[in-house]
Amino acid sequence: MTKGTVETMTSARETVVARLKEMLGERCSTAQAVREQHGHGESYHPTLLPDAVCMPASTGEVAEIVTLCAEHEVPIVPFGAGTSLEGHVTPLRGGVTLDMREMNAILAVHPEDMDATVQAGVTREQLNLHLRDTGLFFPVDPGADATLGGMSATRASGTNAVRYGTMRENVVSLTVVMADGAILRTASRAKKSSAGYDLTRIFVGSEGTLGVITEVTVRLYGIPEAISSASCVFESIDQAVQTAVETIQCGVPVARVELLNTDAIRACNHYSKLGLPEQPTLFFEFHGSERGVGEQTETVQALAIDNGGSHWQSTSDPEERARVWRARHDMHFASISMRPGAKVWGTDVCVPISKLPECVRAVAEDIADAPFFTNMLGHVGDGNFHVGFLIDMERPEELELAQRYNDRLVRHALRLGGTCTGEHGVGYGKSRFLVEEHGAEAVHAMRLLKQAYDPKNILNPGKILPAN
Repeated sequence: MTKGTVETMTSARETVVARLKEMLGERCSTAQAVREQHGHGESYHPTLLPDAVCMPASTGEVAEIVTLCAEHEVPIVPFGAGTSLEGHVTPLRGGVTLDMREMNAILAVHPEDMDATVQAGVTREQLNLHLRDTGLFFPVDPGADATLGGMSATRASGTNAVRYGTMRENVVSLTVVMADGAILRTASRAKKSSAGYDLTRIFVGSEGTLGVITEVTVRLYGIPEAISSASCVFESIDQAVQTAVETIQCGVPVARVELLNTDAIRACNHYSKLGLPEQPTLFFEFHGSERGVGEQTETVQALAIDNGGSHWQSTSDPEERARVWRARHDMHFASISMRPGAKVWGTDVCVPISKLPECVRAVAEDIADAPFFTNMLGHVGDGNFHVGFLIDMERPEELELAQRYNDRLVRHALRLGGTCTGEHGVGYGKSRFLVEEHGAEAVHAMRLLKQAYDPKNILNPGKILPAN
């Protein structure tokens, strides 16, 4: 890049930032602390600063900001709750970060149709609190109190996905601002449609690279008559995984099946003061009628015992259930507590359910002698599991070893017909695996889509697609 090109880019960005300050006032910040806060997610990826952070309050404002940035070819990076794990929100080329959390209005709830429309900055907990008197809830639960716009952009899922599906199944329609500032709605609220291309599915999982999601219409579900949780301890991780697989293959409509290996349980005990046996453990949740929940519990308990499970514990007490699941959702912080000052390299894969035992076994063998703290956990009811590495970023050899572990994990999954990421997304941390997973032709088709929707490459550049 020539000196003149750099000066031109700097001048363009200065012009854009000045215009944005006029447009938004204090909702456009160039403060160092604010820029640093928006220069990273919850991952090991290094912090890179945007030139400015904007906090729009409406779809119209987002369109104005994008139009201005497009005119001067300044990059735009959407930002939700900042909980991503693969570098999604890192502004690799600077530019303007759009913090969507000011767009936190619940626009409409249609109990009779079992859907709701919200602005992109509404979080899942905020929506469920708003729904508390309707008898409905929104089930997609990635653990963090993420924004629904961010969850749509990353095609998020979580602990309830085995029964209720991921964001792919639960987003009805989106409002999106395109790279030229145009505003479009991807679909109506009808439960199904055969009219035209499925634009909703194009933007769900696009990670801000094709458009900026500003409104989301999601499916809602009735709160079950009865809910019960259970846990069971196993001598080996093989026994635990086999129980999870048999639960699904037997057709038990379980709502949650969570696996924590010994080290994950140890971290939970340390951080959340649970006092659980420090062995591989499965946590279950059952939804339905009183009779149905009882039948599900009996079936799964029998499967667990047949596979060597012990210490079966079951509860329908809401406070006890909330305490256990809160501990599960706090695993990121529990991991950090095992090595203060270290960074968590959190990664995930997903495989067909029949291949889960083989994949978990192979990964467990790979990391058995790791010189730093590791853990393994996952939503094993749908073949998705996570591995965490606690690494000292000042030690390049640890970063290099974690990279090798991550590569082996991904290639185990791909060899078994799986994917490099079941729910974390690609960001730029896993973009190099896309050709290996999908093939060069499919990635070429993705590039054509990106070029058509974002010809100036200003929308979250450097994410998803591998470098040429």
